[in-house]
Amino acid sequence: MRDNEGRVIDYLRISITDRCNLRCIYCMPEEGVKNICHEKILSYDEIARICSVLAGHGLKKIKITGGEPLVRKDAIVLIRKLKKVPGITSVTLTTNGVLLEQYYDELIDAGIDSITVSLDTMKRNVYQQITRRDELERVLRGIEKAIRENRVRLKINCVCVADIDTQNVLALLNYAQRADVDIRFIEMMPIGLGRQFSFVSEAVIRKMIEEKYGKLTPYGKTRGNGPCKYYDVPGFIGKVGFISAVSHKFCDTCNRVRLTSDGFLKSCLQYDHGVYLKSLLEQKVSDEILWETMKTAIKQKPKAHHFDEKKTKNEDEIRGMSQIGG
Repeated sequence: MRDNEGRVIDYLRISITDRCNLRCIYCMPEEGVKNICHEKILSYDEIARICSVLAGHGLKKIKITGGEPLVRKDAIVLIRKLKKVPGITSVTLTTNGVLLEQYYDELIDAGIDSITVSLDTMKRNVYQQITRRDELERVLRGIEKAIRENRVRLKINCVCVADIDTQNVLALLNYAQRADVDIRFIEMMPIGLGRQFSFVSEAVIRKMIEEKYGKLTPYGKTRGNGPCKYYDVPGFIGKVGFISAVSHKFCDTCNRVRLTSDGFLKSCLQYDHGVYLKSLLEQKVSDEILWETMKTAIKQKPKAHHFDEKKTKNEDEIRGMSQIGG
């Protein structure tokens, strides 16, 4: 699969639910968002069919996201289905970690290839401030179980929230220091409620790390499906990575599209470009028609985002990350 810019598209991020058991301040309002009714959510068979058709044209890697994917009933069943799709080489999961301890063994048995936990702080009071929930201990137990079992690669994503105890993010590095865990710092993207927060740049975080631990050395190898740039840190077992969409635009190498829980195939995070597939699936169109529809949307993938521009365009995405897929 190639878009009109010649980029090879082989990675699909699938939001299987817009529901979440947290209310992070940059993702959802305190009262939550209006949930999509179950009838409008893609079934697991529909998701598997979309992936099967795309895999026939070059899709290789799938990321399961939400909302919080583990709050959807039988999410493990979907992972098993996708692992059996010919051509798919990797099925990974991003979770907030609240239910990780409970489902870890089932995820491993289903064949998950890696697990990413989103965690922005190690302080209970800061965690409550960011997530509006008191679930940090459950998240930490899940992470410790994953480290102890060491049956699949574990990554931790941190979105550094400006003006909320920025220095504390360094506490997360203890995981990479003592275990083969990757800590990735993600710049706040101006999507949904994220527009209300200033982003903390890669340069700021790198300076903090190097002042405490020494110079970061580029790792130079791929450690996943996405655009993260990894570094070695003196004395660390794991790596430190940066996903810096605002300060270091990587659109020229973008290899992904997104599928929302209600069936919108979305070609770029910033824009609302794409096509709804749910109605086509309900009409039981042929795989050929389904592919041609998806191919058109993929080809028209925008050349680049413009997160660095303050003005909002009419075609900008208005949905939040919980509705798009984190």
